[in-house]
Amino acid sequence: MPGAADQPDRPSPAPLPWWRWLRPPRRLSFTREGRLIVILSVGVGFAAINTGNNLLYLLLGWLLSFIIASGILSEMTLKQLTVERRPPPRVFAGEPFLMEVVIRNNKPHRASFSIEVEDLVGATPLDKRCYFLKIPAAKSQRTSYRHTFVRRGLYTLTGYRVATKFPFALFRKSRDVDAPLEVLVYPTRVLVPRPAPRTQARGEAVANRTGRRGEFFGLREHRSGDDRRDVHWRSSARTGRLLVREYEDEHARSVVIGVDNALPDAARDALGDGAITPEIEAQIAAVERAISVAASLAAVYLEAGWTVELCARGCRIPQGAGRSQEARIARALALLPYVSDEVAFAVLPPRIDSVLVIPRAVAAAGRPKAATVMDV
Repeated sequence: MPGAADQPDRPSPAPLPWWRWLRPPRRLSFTREGRLIVILSVGVGFAAINTGNNLLYLLLGWLLSFIIASGILSEMTLKQLTVERRPPPRVFAGEPFLMEVVIRNNKPHRASFSIEVEDLVGATPLDKRCYFLKIPAAKSQRTSYRHTFVRRGLYTLTGYRVATKFPFALFRKSRDVDAPLEVLVYPTRVLVPRPAPRTQARGEAVANRTGRRGEFFGLREHRSGDDRRDVHWRSSARTGRLLVREYEDEHARSVVIGVDNALPDAARDALGDGAITPEIEAQIAAVERAISVAASLAAVYLEAGWTVELCARGCRIPQGAGRSQEARIARALALLPYVSDEVAFAVLPPRIDSVLVIPRAVAAAGRPKAATVMDV
C-alpha cells in the first residue's frame, strides 16, 4: 500500500532499465489466418523449387507480396499516432469507472485503420482493448473502457500499447509506449449515519443568543478565510505563529475523526511476501473497512457544514471545512499506510466532539479515548 498522505515531492522518474532499450520497436504476432498463409507459402516454395513449375513460382511471389504489403501498410498505420488517457477526477475502490482514451492521427494525409489501444501495468494489459475502426488524417477520436480497482492507493499505469491487424489480419503488429499515468484510488464509499454529538457542547446554546460570536473558547492557528478581527496579536507575537480566537459556537460545529490504521506485524510481513492467509485477509479487510467508514463520515460532516479534523497513526490533517478539506482528508486516507501499533496515535483535541473508527478484527494498543467509538 502506498505511503502516508504528507509526502515530499516525488523524485523525477528513474531511467529505463537497460533491457527496455533492447526491446524491439515493434512486436509481431501471427493470427490464425497469418499462420495458414505462412505455412502455405513455405509449402508452395518447396514445391516450386522441387518441380520448377513457373505457375508455382508465380503463386509463391503472390503470397510473399501479400505478406510484404501487409507489413508495410500496418507500419504506415501505426506511425504518428499519439494517445492520451484521461481518468475521472475521483476513482473509488470497488466502483467501476470509465477511463477515457483519446487517440490522434498526426499524419497530414493518410488515415489509420483498425487501431487497438490498451493500458499497460508493466508489460501486462490492464483491461479490455479500445478499438478504433478509422482515424482520419489530422483528426482525433475518443472512446472509453470500464475498469475497477479493488483497493485504494496510488496506481501507476506504466504506458500503453497501440496495435493493428490492418490490412489483411495476417499479423497483429504492436508497439509499446512508455507514458506513466498515476491514478489515485480513494477508499470505498459507504453509507454511514452521522453520530449525535456526545460532548457537552455549550456552544450550541450560546449560538442561539444574539450577537456575532459566542463565548471565548481558546486559541487556534489561523486558517484561510478567518476574520482578521479575531487575530490575537500578542499570542501570535509570543509564539511566532498567527493565532486567532476560537468561540464556543464554532467549537460546537467541530468534530475530530480518528481511524486506527494499525495492522499486526505478521500481517504486514505477509503482505510483503504475498503469503496471505484467510485470517490476515480478514484483518486487512477490517482495516480497509474502518478507513472507508472514516472517509465517508468525514464527507457527511463536511457536507453538513462542520469543521473536521482527521487523526490516525502517523497522520494528522488539521481542522478545515468545505470541499478542499474533504479532498485533503480523502487523499490522506487513500494513501494511509498500515503501521505497527507502536506508532503513536495523533492526539485527539480535548473538548471537541470526536469519533474513533476502529477495526473489529484487529486488536491494537495505544488507542485514544473518544466521545464516540465506531467498531466496524
